[in-house]
Amino acid sequence: MKSTIHRCRDVEHGRGQTEEGAGFNCLQTEQRIPISKDVITSSSASATWFIRDACGIVCAVITWLLVLYAEFVVLFVMLLPSKNLTYSIVNGTLFNTLAFLALTSHLRAMCTDPGAVPKGNATKEYIESLQLKPGQVVYKCPKCCSIKPDRAHHCSVCKRCIRKMDHHCPWVNNCVGENNQKYFVLFTMYIALISLHALAMVVFHFLYCFEDDWTKCSSFSPPATVILLILLCFEGLLFLIFTSVMFGTQVHSICTDETGIEQLKKEERRWAKKTKWMNMRAVFGHPFSLLWFSPFSTPDHGKAETYQGSNV
Repeated sequence: MKSTIHRCRDVEHGRGQTEEGAGFNCLQTEQRIPISKDVITSSSASATWFIRDACGIVCAVITWLLVLYAEFVVLFVMLLPSKNLTYSIVNGTLFNTLAFLALTSHLRAMCTDPGAVPKGNATKEYIESLQLKPGQVVYKCPKCCSIKPDRAHHCSVCKRCIRKMDHHCPWVNNCVGENNQKYFVLFTMYIALISLHALAMVVFHFLYCFEDDWTKCSSFSPPATVILLILLCFEGLLFLIFTSVMFGTQVHSICTDETGIEQLKKEERRWAKKTKWMNMRAVFGHPFSLLWFSPFSTPDHGKAETYQGSNV
């Protein structure tokens, strides 16, 4: 017996029929649909994108609060009370720049359409209006009634089919897909860097306070200073491990051109194999430049990746 996953991707030979008299506007779940490539590659063009998921919103808010807590401890506990002005300026500038890039990357990963397929376009009227040519087949998602491109998967949280969906991340309250994977990778990278930087400053501050008077190395009382530094150390260590692992898995997924879902399901490769450098350029844009590391730069995915229907 076939699993639900395989049934959703099956096709039947012959032209699809609608259930007349039953009030169905969508095409049947399993059927052969001739379609043009333009329809497969089209995407929903929405002005704004935000997932109204309670768990995801809470996780996103917690992420921002933890970064702001780190900002507070770094600035008001370690840098401002320091007697070394150069040390404070250099580390303050570096930490705040990385934190700003991390939060900007988080915001763009959260508010960017990850590659949602147009919803509800697999109707009889729409298919007939395309003046279709025989010989190609595509798949239809029974959950959102959309024409499903190859390598697209349905997200139960976003309630949409997402092109090259890697996974749904509650910390960014969004799916990680074709259009926002760059921002998610940058978010994990910058969080790992500020975590490492914060840990280094905590260690240096502890050594400095042990050698000097605790009452002079911070504007807070010694017990409060110790508690704030320990909490920051715990937070930095936890986030450093977590985001470093996520960054490594994302880079590996990009280089192998295989999403997390495809690896988990062990799906058969039906797309052309490319070099690792081409796969990196497909996500971060053409050509290589400092814009790869900027969350303000939008990569051009259209030149790097195309989707084609299966021929029969």
